Amino acid sequence: MRILLTGGCGFIGSAVIRHVIRTTGHSIVNVDKLTYAASEEALEEAGADPRHALIRADIADAAAMQQVFARFEPDAVMHLAAESHVDRSIDGPAAFVQTNVVGTSVLLEAARAYWAALPPPRRAAFRFHHVSTDEVFGALGPGDAPFTETTPYDPRSPYSASKAASDHLVRAWHHTYGLPTIVSNTTNNYGPWQFPEKLIPLVTLNALEGRTLPVYGDGSNERDWIFVEDHAAALLLVLTRGEPGATYAIGARQPRSNLAVVRAICAALDARLPDAAGPRSRLISFVTDRPGHDFRYAIDPARSEAALGWRAPHDFEAGLARTVDWYLGKRDWWQAIRGGRYAGQRLGQAAA
Repeated sequence: MRILLTGGCGFIGSAVIRHVIRTTGHSIVNVDKLTYAASEEALEEAGADPRHALIRADIADAAAMQQVFARFEPDAVMHLAAESHVDRSIDGPAAFVQTNVVGTSVLLEAARAYWAALPPPRRAAFRFHHVSTDEVFGALGPGDAPFTETTPYDPRSPYSASKAASDHLVRAWHHTYGLPTIVSNTTNNYGPWQFPEKLIPLVTLNALEGRTLPVYGDGSNERDWIFVEDHAAALLLVLTRGEPGATYAIGARQPRSNLAVVRAICAALDARLPDAAGPRSRLISFVTDRPGHDFRYAIDPARSEAALGWRAPHDFEAGLARTVDWYLGKRDWWQAIRGGRYAGQRLGQAAA
């Protein structure tokens, strides 16, 4: 199978490419705009594999997308390209609307025109898999049941609103035009190659460098966590086993409060590299909460687990240990980012 994957130099996209190249005979056409959070290094050995081709292009460029479909003739699409940082969406929502909403609509139209012209067997087998987030469902209270595939949408931030809009477009193209689309929603991902402005790498690197660890509010906001390599494996199963028109909620049943995550990172670093000044939890500082900060996210993945024959193998402690070890061993990568053109911007300033 030849897969057209958007955002393949991003955190989750690169994990999917590594998984596909390592475990299957499929080939990948990787369409990426190569913006600030993209990293060709994250492709690892897949970057040089003859089954991988990298095309630098913007999914909102209709002519470029038409050319990609015509040139590579994919059997399926995995759409992961997105602006995804909530704090950035609050500061500048326009880029999120452009990529997540306009870009998705352009990609859908390019895919529809290509799919409509395929011969019947390839047309029947074609799939368009759109990868989304649990943030489109809004926030949960302390006693609320986790999100499922049927939870009503209630986005609260410019980021989640733009992703909700893209989800609706994907489903509309299925119901209106018959394009065989699939949607998956997942919770917070973590693991190797995550850009250092996100919570777990940011806290890891700040704690390693002895910087303050700002935590929003009292740190009780809760997130459900999934190791990125587990998510990548699930996404390929959604593409190959999923039913057109269906939705799959992908999660690992690993909820943790933000404060618990920060403390776990501090403990992991203390165990590996003790700080003469004392436990790194001393660096935690509580700061004013950000606007519209959702209290809790959690996914019930039971339906997806049954449908896909899959369950996330990593618990949070095991996945976090692998993640911390990876960042400790990859200083050249993150030091170049923190010391380069992003220094003094959001890195080192964001809160948990």
